[in-house]
Amino acid sequence: MTRRIRSIITLLTFLCISQGSIAQQDPLLAQNAQEQQKWVDSLYDQMTLDEKVGQLFMVRAYSNGNQKHIEEVEKLVKDYHVGGIIFSKGAPYKQALLNNKLQALAQTKMLMAMDAEWGLAMRLDSTFAYPYNMMLGAVKDDKIIEKVGQRIGEHTRRLGMHINFAPDVDINTNPDNPIIGNRSFGEDPENVARKAIAFTKGMQSAGVLANAKHFPGHGDTESDSHKTLPTISFSKERIDSVELYPYKRLFQEGLASVMVAHLNVPSLESRQNFPSTLSKAIVTDLLKERLNFKGLIFTDAMEMKGVANYDDPGEVDLKAFMAGNDILLISADTPKAIGKIVEAYNNNTITEERLAHSVKKILKAKFKVGLDNYADVATENLEADLNALDDYVLREEVIENAITVVQNKYGILPIKNLEKKKIAYVKFGDDQGAPFLQAMQRYAKVDEVSGDNLADLLENLKPYNTVIVGFHRSDATPWKAFKFTDKEKVWLYELGRVKDVVLDVFAKPYALLDLQTLTNLEGIIVSYQNNAVAQDKSAQVIFGGLTAKGILPVTSNNELPVGTSVVVNNIKRLQYGLPESVGMSSERLKKVDSMAQLTIKSGMSPGLQLLIARDGRVIYNKAFGRHIYGGDRNVKETDLYDLASLTKILATLPVVMKLEEDGVIDFNTRLGQMLPDLQKSNKEDLSLLKVLSHYARLKPWIPFYISTLDSATKKPLPKYYSKDKKGKFDVKVADNMYIRKDLNDSIFKEIKDSDLLSRLQYRYSDLGYFLMKRFIEDHYGESLAEITQKQLYQPLGAFHTTFNPLTKFKKGDIVPTEIDDYFRNQTLQGYVHDMGAAMQGGVGGHAGLFSTANDVAKIMQMYLQNGYYGGDNYFQPTTIDRFNTCYFCPEDVRRGVGFDKPQLGESGPTCGCVSMTSFGHSGFTGTYAWADPDQELVYVFLSNRTYPTMENRKLITEGVRTTIQEYIYEAIVE
Repeated sequence: MTRRIRSIITLLTFLCISQGSIAQQDPLLAQNAQEQQKWVDSLYDQMTLDEKVGQLFMVRAYSNGNQKHIEEVEKLVKDYHVGGIIFSKGAPYKQALLNNKLQALAQTKMLMAMDAEWGLAMRLDSTFAYPYNMMLGAVKDDKIIEKVGQRIGEHTRRLGMHINFAPDVDINTNPDNPIIGNRSFGEDPENVARKAIAFTKGMQSAGVLANAKHFPGHGDTESDSHKTLPTISFSKERIDSVELYPYKRLFQEGLASVMVAHLNVPSLESRQNFPSTLSKAIVTDLLKERLNFKGLIFTDAMEMKGVANYDDPGEVDLKAFMAGNDILLISADTPKAIGKIVEAYNNNTITEERLAHSVKKILKAKFKVGLDNYADVATENLEADLNALDDYVLREEVIENAITVVQNKYGILPIKNLEKKKIAYVKFGDDQGAPFLQAMQRYAKVDEVSGDNLADLLENLKPYNTVIVGFHRSDATPWKAFKFTDKEKVWLYELGRVKDVVLDVFAKPYALLDLQTLTNLEGIIVSYQNNAVAQDKSAQVIFGGLTAKGILPVTSNNELPVGTSVVVNNIKRLQYGLPESVGMSSERLKKVDSMAQLTIKSGMSPGLQLLIARDGRVIYNKAFGRHIYGGDRNVKETDLYDLASLTKILATLPVVMKLEEDGVIDFNTRLGQMLPDLQKSNKEDLSLLKVLSHYARLKPWIPFYISTLDSATKKPLPKYYSKDKKGKFDVKVADNMYIRKDLNDSIFKEIKDSDLLSRLQYRYSDLGYFLMKRFIEDHYGESLAEITQKQLYQPLGAFHTTFNPLTKFKKGDIVPTEIDDYFRNQTLQGYVHDMGAAMQGGVGGHAGLFSTANDVAKIMQMYLQNGYYGGDNYFQPTTIDRFNTCYFCPEDVRRGVGFDKPQLGESGPTCGCVSMTSFGHSGFTGTYAWADPDQELVYVFLSNRTYPTMENRKLITEGVRTTIQEYIYEAIVE
């Protein structure tokens, strides 16, 4: 086909749609059309006139209504033969029971319907809420919208509903629209049409009839038709090209029904202030004939003031039917309205043909939705079915795809160079923002700052160079207030003048319309709603965990037209989400919960932190138990644990790796070259490769502290220790305990003079890391603690990772490690458990580091990503590969260079279910960190199994850490 022919076909298709000349196929036809027609005709022929007219009415029922209300609805079903029920507020279980009861009373089973635009939660408690259409309109991928439509359809169908009065396809071109707003997909007719088609396709695939509303278009009104008759003053041409565009597209895609609004549309109806619901020109001439719509036509609620004020109850219903509507929704007086239509039929005002036309359409719809073979709503597992895990996963996907960056000056987003940032969060609005702050604090140190007045706020913000303003307005309903206060606008302008500001709007994008200038705002994000998921995902965008993908569905400022979208790519910081989003099973991970709880209950450890990440996404991050047995302090995700030997791969090893990468040392470098004091010792010729592979004949451990204790009392000798810091006693070991600084040299000498093992064999040893630390500090002229902060922890945003945590954190935020009765004679809380590291002032090359599971995961993820994290390359991929290689496997040495590796035989450090490319380490205090490149998996386990005594080895003997690891691999489903 030539390009010219394709262009002609495209043009003709557009013209045909524009003129409404393509006949819609009947959307109410069932697959077995002949059987459907036979059923319809048979049922219609058996009906009395009253029964036929009753089919035209859909009445409202509240499942939380009182007995009087329920009896009134029952009477309408039994005595007036109404054709359908629209359920309003209530609860799912009660509605299911009421549904079954009312259907049992109906001689002809009824069409059951609801307004569930964003899910059943629009009307019912204990049910699921998807984002409002405005947020859906920001999603570029229409397949996601189709999935939302399908899930909402499945929910409504599960509750016995046959029609959902959704989607709202109004083109919201008026920001002050009091009734549509968030219910609209936006102001761009093409985007609205595409979203509506996707939503409709999804919902109708679930067996629920969709309903497009509010015809001919309620998007540019400044009044609410519930209260008055709004006017649409546009020309016929404008209405045809904008308001009607989604309808014309939907009619070609099999839309089942339309709802006609109560509007005054002078260009379409010549009678002044004549409601569109009552207009034959609009309902019949335009909708049914010119646009060829063959589906069901509903009125909007006939009790609404927009139509009810026009004439008396009953009279308006008759006029609406005469105009061409099929179903009259929520009449102000159903019995009177039925009587009026029966009377009109009997006096030939309504013909048999007209009555049969609508009633048979209704019966046809009933057959299509399965009412020829009716079954009651099952109440078993109802609430669980209406709040399924799939819904939570899909909601996350929607929000991740909707969050929209609309301004990003100087590339402020995502926030990088965390070591140079002092970040403050300032909360605007009248709703909560705690999830936003907590989510940001997973990435960096973010402080909430406030002030009683602008001067106070600016004073309090002086230490900070980056300010994130969260504008939080309630999203409890789509109609909640969304604007900035005058005070907030003044404050925002001033903040922008003096600080780098990122504004995050957790409200309608229209909130930005009131800002006179955006010039001084470096970053602007629209997050649309203020729920916890939106706040969480938006924080992930800000810090580069997630890519910003959304597109602005409405004009939000003179500088921000519809369609504005700034793509901000993720920089491979950790993401956070549900297990199913990365092919893991929440249900299977419950075994991890059970094992963690058993660990606490069985006295293996007072508490623990446990984190699992896959494909760069943390899908499990929980804290269990307490700081100590019987204590009142629960473990939190932000509490710090003594990492013990994880220090080797999280502190010392990365510095060694960098020195090797930079060519300062290599695997063949000898200890005598690194540390001249080792020359002429038995350590002189030991290679870096063998030392870090634990294949260098070094002794496993030397209990340095024992020689500093009184041999009789086992107490610290005064010649080595002082209760106060004074003179040469200036290295702090614990509370009221200082050691002589020169003992560090004594430790080195003892290592230097120690014998080597008699034969070359694998033997895990701490001693090499004492030597690595000395070399590193000699090379840089700084302590290992300072080096690792500068090179690694601060840039990574691992601000909970540190040696000597009491210098930065409150004691209560640090988990106790042991009640020491053999050396320091006190409870160790905030001081390293390892005696050798304690004698070095808490900073050992082999132990001394404290952290959280979340921070440990950042470092392990950096390794997993070949040295890349947060926009920075910490190592070259080849460096990671070199150190994550088992060079002595043929000699039955499983270790990599610094990293532990999976066992070569039956037993070892893992569950035996990991890949051979995986790596990690364990720690004496009950810690464990493991990464698997094959599965893109990170697993972190932190505990204080040594509390109250390190003699408690249950955690080790029971294999808790590796059992949990096995459960994690069992939870991988794809």
